[in-house]
Amino acid sequence: MFLQNTFNTIAFSPAEWMGLPKNYSAHGDSVGHMIDVVTWFMIALFVGWTLFFLYSLFRFWHKKNPEASYYGVKSHLSTHLEVGVIIVEAVLLLGFALPLWSKRTDTFEQVLKENPVRVRAIGFQFNWKFHYAGEDGKFGYIDRSLVSAPGDPCIVPEDPNGWDDFVTEKLRIPVGKPVILQVTSTDVIHNFSIIPMRIQSDAFPDKDIPMWFTPLEEMETSVVCGQLCGLGHANMVSTLVVESEKSFNEFSKQRSDESKAESKKLHGEKVAVAE
Repeated sequence: MFLQNTFNTIAFSPAEWMGLPKNYSAHGDSVGHMIDVVTWFMIALFVGWTLFFLYSLFRFWHKKNPEASYYGVKSHLSTHLEVGVIIVEAVLLLGFALPLWSKRTDTFEQVLKENPVRVRAIGFQFNWKFHYAGEDGKFGYIDRSLVSAPGDPCIVPEDPNGWDDFVTEKLRIPVGKPVILQVTSTDVIHNFSIIPMRIQSDAFPDKDIPMWFTPLEEMETSVVCGQLCGLGHANMVSTLVVESEKSFNEFSKQRSDESKAESKKLHGEKVAVAE
């Protein structure tokens, strides 16, 4: 607790100074704080080992030491330094990372009570597709054996809950409202990452892994893959648009109505053919 309070008093963010984008999510400050702590630690290591390297160059300059020493280091200073590094890393893990992870996972039940926007983020080589539940708020039944193309949401056509579902290539969400993304893949392991929102999660085939956040401002940013997934990995970039709730609701209703009308027409034709 003392270490956390100490670092909280430091306004300067070395991670953002080195290029980390500004935070735009409700939970992001705590994640950014953890990143800053690790960055300060790495800066200290860099400075310390650089000074040691320069000292070694001067101390063991060949003109001052014309004969090589075959006995090596006799003191235990290096061992003590290595143990110290291990202790600091353990403090970072046990004192910061694990409590932060616990705090994040414990909020899931609360988020479910806040009527969040639900979206499935489907990764494939080399792009993302986004499956929305439509106006009824219910995803159609998913049968992964039905996959017919990269990024296929695998909705069972006969399930009425999926008739108003729709799929987009751009992620659109409302500002100030909780969002639950269910991350998955149709081929290999990917990693769904939105850096300004301070969220990322691996995307595994045959699994939907939830992650959640609340965007604070309207913006447009990139969705990237943070896991090497093939030759086109570097180009696996999509777009996140955070917009007003009114704009999002209009977009969602329009796409949902279009999908529902198309589904009803398709199923009506099937019934007519069967008769």
